[in-house]
Amino acid sequence: MSAALPKEIEPVSEGRFVVVERAMLSLVMTAMVLLPLSEAVFRRTGINGLPGAGPFLQHLTLILGMLGGAYAAGRARLLALSPLTQWLSESAAERARIIAGGVAGAIAIWLAWGAWLLVQSEREAGTILALGVRVWVLQAVLPLGFLAIAWRLLRGASTSWRGRALALSLALAGVALGLWPPLPAAQLVWPALAALLVATLLGAPVFATLGGAALILFWGADQPIASISLSHYSLSTNATLPALPLFTLAGYWLAEGGASRRLVRVFQAWFGPLRGGPAIVTALACAFFTSFTGASGVTILALGGLLMPVLIGARYPERSALGLLTSAGSLGLLFPPCLPVILYSVVANANSMSGGGSLTMQKMFMGGAIPGALMVLLTAWWGARQQPRESGLRLRFDRREAFSAAAAAKWELLLPLITLVALFGGFATPVEAAALTALYAIAIETLVHRELSIWRDGPRVFGECALVVGGVLLILGVALGFTNYLVDAQVAINTVDWMTANVHSKWVFLLLLNLVLLVVGCLMDIYSAIVVVVPLIVPLGEAYGVDPVHLGIIFLVNLELGFLTPPVGMNLFLASYRFSKPMPEVIRAVLPMLFVLLGGMLAITYLPWLTTWCLP
Repeated sequence: MSAALPKEIEPVSEGRFVVVERAMLSLVMTAMVLLPLSEAVFRRTGINGLPGAGPFLQHLTLILGMLGGAYAAGRARLLALSPLTQWLSESAAERARIIAGGVAGAIAIWLAWGAWLLVQSEREAGTILALGVRVWVLQAVLPLGFLAIAWRLLRGASTSWRGRALALSLALAGVALGLWPPLPAAQLVWPALAALLVATLLGAPVFATLGGAALILFWGADQPIASISLSHYSLSTNATLPALPLFTLAGYWLAEGGASRRLVRVFQAWFGPLRGGPAIVTALACAFFTSFTGASGVTILALGGLLMPVLIGARYPERSALGLLTSAGSLGLLFPPCLPVILYSVVANANSMSGGGSLTMQKMFMGGAIPGALMVLLTAWWGARQQPRESGLRLRFDRREAFSAAAAAKWELLLPLITLVALFGGFATPVEAAALTALYAIAIETLVHRELSIWRDGPRVFGECALVVGGVLLILGVALGFTNYLVDAQVAINTVDWMTANVHSKWVFLLLLNLVLLVVGCLMDIYSAIVVVVPLIVPLGEAYGVDPVHLGIIFLVNLELGFLTPPVGMNLFLASYRFSKPMPEVIRAVLPMLFVLLGGMLAITYLPWLTTWCLP
């Protein structure tokens, strides 16, 4: 996700400290892989495993999130939605970074203070996790992590010490304003939110926007800000959440090795000779990769350089090739083991008014199979229509090359099967299946193909994966604090009451839902949207009798289109960066494909059997 964004300012080089950080991240992620696998083995052999293995694994996710978030801040790679600085002069962009960094730094300091209050409370309680380890000791990573993030945001706000001093002064002013407000806090809520919006437009990270909004609202309502940290802690230690970094890790090892090259060769050998073969190859290869990288942008970066020459070589117009590649970058979002599906099931279960636990990730993946295939088919169909008929470049099917390519990529092609059998066959829990997938991907690249070394390349790959995971978990944690404020303010209940009083048709509700979600997709990244918006729409879906799996697939398909929708569609930025094209040109290239996929989204919405046919 954020790891793929171009950096507007070079991150500060920290020499040997980077090596230490990567070593720590590597150790944490290695433990996260081995711990659930060892538990699976112990369970089947009847041997008692490590006491408290589950809670320890959950707290490793918390540690990974904070360490990864600090690492991302140090690399200037935290996700920011506003592209405004791209159109500013150099001096204006410098001032914008100072303001955004100062505001974000103040917010991180306040979040650190709220987290410290939580640690103090837990320290007084004296709860023991396992093996004599007290919970507060592990919780302490929250305030320490936020302080590290604040320091790095302020240091990275400018390349000059004068600029950094200005950012620090702004951050301290923000802290002082919160401690000694000149007016009652309730009267300052809207001015503070307006200032936060300005900082967001100037490039403040997403976590600062959502965390700042939560801080301001709790502060204005005179409620304890430690509740934001409690929400962050609760989400980060959710029993299912370790699957998210583990599946991401599998995707990164595939992307860093030669898997992309081998998979493109397979799809090209088998489908390239067909009419529109290059488009079919693009759609299938991107869907395969995105299902493991979680629509993080890695797909466009890993496959763009391989597939663009294929499309241009088939005499596709450059605009059509650009639009096809950009659009295909988010395909596969509904296929296992894609991360947004896992996160949706976690958040939707927690906010179901009829009782959580019924919406499993297995049901979501089953329900997403046909809708996901439909989006792939529509993309391939549109791409096939763009290939000039007079190209004269259609290839003959070469049986020897097809089987040779499949043999070379057999280990990668087996990966989805292993994941599916582990997930749906009852052999492993979702977290254990994720750990098995990660270990298998590492083994493919290090032991089978030997294109990567666990010692030479491991710290770098672990670090890049943790950078993305840390950025995402940072957003999710503070976003849940913002969501809890909305819940406490009874926004969900009031919305349900208003909708059911004014909209009586289930189908009209679904139309309005699509329109709202398209706007959400324009303005928010998919992970923030899941945590903030899903708690509001789940009660609405239950009120109108919409199947929970159908509702989830509608939500995810709309957010899949959000990757292509201005102003903050992630794939638009990534394609502009990867192919060195101006943003307006990328938008024009994507619009035809966007309208085609909108048709698919409407079919998924109004033909529920596409989603529910395979459900019990």
